[in-house]
Amino acid sequence: MAEPISSTREGSLDAPTRHPLDWKNPEFYDQGALDAELERVFQICHGCRRCVSLCNAFPTLFDLVDESSTMEVDGVAKSDYAKVVDQCYLCDLCYQTKCPYVPPHPWNVDFPHVMLRAKAARHKRGETKLAAKILSSTTAVGKLASIPVVVDVVNATNRAKLTRKLLDKALGVHPDARLPTYHADTARRRLRHFDAGHAVDVKPAGRTRGKVALFATCYCNVSQPQAVEDLAAVLRHNGIAVELVQREVCCGMPKLELGDLDSVARYKEKNVPVLAAAVRDGWDITAAIPSCVLMFKQELPLMFPEDADVQLVKRHIFDPFEYLWQRHQAGLLNTEFPNALGKVAWHAPCHQRVQNIGPKTRDVLALVPGTEITAIERCSGHDGTYGVKRSTYAISRKIAKPVEDRIRQAAPDHFASDCPMAGSHLAHGLGDRPAAESPISLLRHAYGI
Repeated sequence: MAEPISSTREGSLDAPTRHPLDWKNPEFYDQGALDAELERVFQICHGCRRCVSLCNAFPTLFDLVDESSTMEVDGVAKSDYAKVVDQCYLCDLCYQTKCPYVPPHPWNVDFPHVMLRAKAARHKRGETKLAAKILSSTTAVGKLASIPVVVDVVNATNRAKLTRKLLDKALGVHPDARLPTYHADTARRRLRHFDAGHAVDVKPAGRTRGKVALFATCYCNVSQPQAVEDLAAVLRHNGIAVELVQREVCCGMPKLELGDLDSVARYKEKNVPVLAAAVRDGWDITAAIPSCVLMFKQELPLMFPEDADVQLVKRHIFDPFEYLWQRHQAGLLNTEFPNALGKVAWHAPCHQRVQNIGPKTRDVLALVPGTEITAIERCSGHDGTYGVKRSTYAISRKIAKPVEDRIRQAAPDHFASDCPMAGSHLAHGLGDRPAAESPISLLRHAYGI
């Protein structure tokens, strides 16, 4: 029988907190212990159902319950729990915006981390398919695809119907899903000498120190290099010293979503020492993709709570518009904008929303005279590989539709999302009318630089 929903929610008036991920404990991967925790959390979710509209994980769970012999969680076969897990893409919105039973509530519900535990246990048993491993190896794929000459072949292949059918068979990538376009002229190549011979008067403000090292990200580096270049230009235009992080690999988010925590740890060992050294040299960190910022702000600190370097990076990594807004509050943001933006439909991606920084992209863009912003805070349905896989593509399009409808209704001059993957997914559903743009690129246009 479902656990009753208590009318006395002890601890619910306190700020939500989050327990570290106990991923090094052998019990974390024990299927019996995991099934018991899944059942406990599912019982609470079934009795509440507040998150039914967030993603397909909750409708899947509630359908399993409602179609069971008992119409309770105890009537659902434990082998069917995986159907719920498969629909969770770790957006974290249920934890951050909906669930009233997160810690410090005594029921201690952390739905995303229970899903992550289930994914990790499955991966530990060797049940992850090769196709999923390849799709989540973004650094390796990006390096190969962005080689000159090879890049043209890859881009042509990704557009051809015949090869898309082969890609569907080999990797389970839906033939209609939009795939990234790769560039040989990567962000790291473009900005290699960006900081040479340019001195700025570094001025701290709030938590910002006026010096920013850019984490190019494996996606933006090869698929959206212009966004990284524009971010560097906007920061420098505002008197902020800019340099590229000395070296980097994938932040680890794609492997986290797969449950491959050992690979996440290996990436961390390559990235964090470099980032921590930059922070100790006086640099703050930012990246043009919210998921990468969130990885260093939240996921790695929860996986490695005792690692001083991880916690140091956590304190000094920012969303780009979070950084700019702090500069504005200190009177250090350049607010001379020669170019108006008109109507802007702005999509706030999940991994930016759960950073709890507020709609800072909207706030900064609203400083541009002659600009009207329609904010859309709803999931795009892309969510890593979820929006390209054959098994989930149709569901991802269903999730995207309400956002696409809002964009059409706004009839904007520009459509932008802070997540380039979400923006591309939504623009694909809109037939690129309008095409997706980066908010930081819009800001650069407003500056006329």
